[in-house]
Amino acid sequence: MSDLPKNIADRLDEKLALLNSHRPLPSAAVRKLREQFGLEMTYNSNAIEGNSLTLKETFLVINEGLTIKGKPLRDHLEAKCHTEALQYLYELVDRESRSSFSEKLIRELNQMVMREMDKEWAGRYRNSNVLIAGADHTPPEAALVPQLMHELIDWLLQNREELHAVELAALLHHRLVNIHPFFDGNGRTSRLVMNVVLMQAGFPLTVVLKNDRSRYYRALQKADKGDSAPFVRFIAQAVQRSLDIYLKVLTPAHQSREQFIPLAELATGSTFTGKYLNLLARNGKLEAHKEGRNWLSSHDALRRYLEGRERKR
Repeated sequence: MSDLPKNIADRLDEKLALLNSHRPLPSAAVRKLREQFGLEMTYNSNAIEGNSLTLKETFLVINEGLTIKGKPLRDHLEAKCHTEALQYLYELVDRESRSSFSEKLIRELNQMVMREMDKEWAGRYRNSNVLIAGADHTPPEAALVPQLMHELIDWLLQNREELHAVELAALLHHRLVNIHPFFDGNGRTSRLVMNVVLMQAGFPLTVVLKNDRSRYYRALQKADKGDSAPFVRFIAQAVQRSLDIYLKVLTPAHQSREQFIPLAELATGSTFTGKYLNLLARNGKLEAHKEGRNWLSSHDALRRYLEGRERKR
């Protein structure tokens, strides 16, 4: 049984098809979106791991080459290295939409992410056991890592045509971070690897937001215990956010666009409170995405939720 509910998979496919219907996309707008999402990805992925740079400071470090007073050198290096790894990912996908997936690719991405912070072990599998602070999961013995990574690639290739790309990407992310093959940079590497699968399937870059860090870790912990459905739905929601933003920017002006508004505004005139809509959004039952700390949804999304609820009855 799939961990990605059919209604969510269908809606993601509809939005991707709508985005593709606008091709060829305006190159200037796509370039701006890539820059925006690249900055978001670097900031949020590093911030989840404890990097202290703000979004604006990350922009200044990457684009202006500035040094932020009072911030550690490591934080600056992490921003630069992650940006280079992300650029490599874009070039890879642009060059080979269905490139062969390999351990070499995963190790290359980790090497790029960590090369300035851990020159000795960047891109190399760990040779000793590790513990993850604050987590119940204990990664497998170091001696098992090469075999587990080989099995991971086999699993990916066997399921590439069987699973929806979003489910495949989410499960790959969890399995990789669960193995924890490197001494450092496993989370950042897993989020980049996940995006290789998503972008090869045509989806925009998907960002796990720092503001969702607690939900993200809770979903990963459930997956560690055998329940991967919450994590798959969490990633699906992040993919939907990227699609919604792309469609908002790239839908031609003469065509109708889905209008996203704050949940408090959406609750007005409905039978629901903003608090209840927030609960539906966080649980993935109402199509919604975050801008900053605020959830946004639409009247169309609320209608689809109500229609789906009626069908279940």
